[in-house]
Amino acid sequence: MKMLFFIEDSVIVELKAVKELVPEFSAQVINYLRAANIPTGLLINFGKPKIEIKRLFKNKNL
Repeated sequence: MKMLFFIEDSVIVELKAVKELVPEFSAQVINYLRAANIPTGLLINFGKPKIEIKRLFKNKNL
């Protein structure tokens, strides 16, 4: 399960409920950031006993 939110045109938040965050999830959020021209994103996983939060940034060189 996943949910994607755009917050005031400045942050993308993707919520997931998975056992493990894999690199492909981070890559997808970074692609969303590039496509929407938004600098910052959060990948949040509720699938473990303790919440996982990753802050991601659009690469300014691309």
